[in-house]
Amino acid sequence: MMDRESPVSRVFAEKERREKENLEILIRQLSDESVPYRLRAAEALGRCRDPSGVEPLIQALSDPSDEVRWVVAQALGKLQDPRAVEPLIPLLTDPERWVRRGAAWALGEIGDPRAVGPIIPLLIERKKDVRMAAAEALGKIGDPRAREALTAALEDDEPEVRYAARAALRKIAGESECPGTEA
Repeated sequence: MMDRESPVSRVFAEKERREKENLEILIRQLSDESVPYRLRAAEALGRCRDPSGVEPLIQALSDPSDEVRWVVAQALGKLQDPRAVEPLIPLLTDPERWVRRGAAWALGEIGDPRAVGPIIPLLIERKKDVRMAAAEALGKIGDPRAREALTAALEDDEPEVRYAARAALRKIAGESECPGTEA
């Protein structure tokens, strides 16, 4: 009797082959001369959550386009791979605020305590959205080393930043954001 591959196995094998092929195309597009292609490739690599996209995305963090660097940082945050922590940290001082904000968000998503010290200075950044992203990231990381800086952020001029700092302090303390819902 001849051993045949089942139709279901063939379909899954073909699907896997196409996914690998598409991933290779997206990785190539990260270095395309067209900014829209690079943006779409970075977004797609973040959505597909394949760890083989991490290293190419890390390389793309040095893209000359601010918008591409911002989207690449977000894609790395979605992948939540600790290999991206050290390469993302320099983006916290990028001249473009969206890149700083995206890097803070990504580091918060990854949740690695190595990012706490580099994120803290963003709590006194000039732009409100960057301060908020920093507070939220520190809350997600949950490291007690951020308490003092977050407590100082409770005095921020902007209510949104104060709220984000308060929520972050609650997370670090292990409290629920909604009273009465503690586990």
